[in-house]
Amino acid sequence: MSLTVVVDYDSGNLHSAEKAFQRMAAETGAGRVIVSSRPEDVARADRVVLPGDGAFPACRAALFRFTGLFEAIEEAVTVRAVPFLGICIGMQMMATRGHEYAQTPGFGWIGGDVVKIAPSDPALKVPHMGWNDLVVDRPHPVLEGIETGSHAYFVHSYHFRVADPAHLLAHCDYAGPITAIVGRDNMVGTQFHPEKSQAVGLRLIGNFLRWAP
Repeated sequence: MSLTVVVDYDSGNLHSAEKAFQRMAAETGAGRVIVSSRPEDVARADRVVLPGDGAFPACRAALFRFTGLFEAIEEAVTVRAVPFLGICIGMQMMATRGHEYAQTPGFGWIGGDVVKIAPSDPALKVPHMGWNDLVVDRPHPVLEGIETGSHAYFVHSYHFRVADPAHLLAHCDYAGPITAIVGRDNMVGTQFHPEKSQAVGLRLIGNFLRWAP
């Protein structure tokens, strides 16, 4: 039976993510979904989900406090090439580096920098919080049935500026473009929270659980 591991490294409330992934796994016949911080669970996973709430440096430090956990994730994703989904800070950490509070190295899986949102309209507040329309930049299996104009729920002050435009799958407009979804090979990441994005988020989760890159 296929196994999806949602990585728990004490950086966010995983209850809603666990429920959303378990619901869509049941609907799509995608096997088991577990929440775990154990490297041995990641090592046998068929899919890996890395959430993250808060600040980039704090999330990275928290992840690396779990002995062997990042190494298991990296082996699964870059050697075994299992499908990977990063959510919010979990997506940002795929970058080359982050610039929140201090320059912090990312995983280097998708080239680019995580930089502060700078809307051209000073009336728009940062953090960018609430519902916004997606603009789909290029097709991808995880976006099946999701179109430009679909709503997703965001809460963040920084976004991922990708080095290669081919890795930008979708963005939104907040008096300027904000990266919403990135992807390369067997990896995708969403800046928004699919588990909080109602029908659109559940559709993306279901697509991810069916995806066979």
